[in-house]
Amino acid sequence: MLTPEDPSHATGSAPAPRPLPRVLRWVLHAFAVLCLGLAVVGVIVPGMPTTVFVLMAAWAAARSSPRLYRWLWNHRLLGPPLRNWTQGGTVSRRAKWSATLVMAMSSVILWATASRTWVWVIAIGCMACVLAWLWRRPEPR
Repeated sequence: MLTPEDPSHATGSAPAPRPLPRVLRWVLHAFAVLCLGLAVVGVIVPGMPTTVFVLMAAWAAARSSPRLYRWLWNHRLLGPPLRNWTQGGTVSRRAKWSATLVMAMSSVILWATASRTWVWVIAIGCMACVLAWLWRRPEPR
């Protein structure tokens, strides 16, 4: 079980992981901040994912910045989906419906504005595959 107090998620029986070199921690921290920025953009831009960037930010923060990781873990909006995912790969029904709605709106916008048919066909096909995968994920109890 993942906890914000133990970002390395090492169990009591496993040896403690070696600390990462300072440069690598800095790079991972910068990557976490970049992913959070892209997640914010994903909230605004139709068709751009948000959750994936939050998950990548949490992964990088867990390895580079316990403070940032705790902030993400305890965040009012970002924390619950992050905890659901890390504790069994579950996705709430509300998140599934939200993703479906946003992807449907993105598909309509893309269909109406794309100058090439193949662009929106590929994009809508990718979104359909993601939705099929998403709806097969278990839901939290």
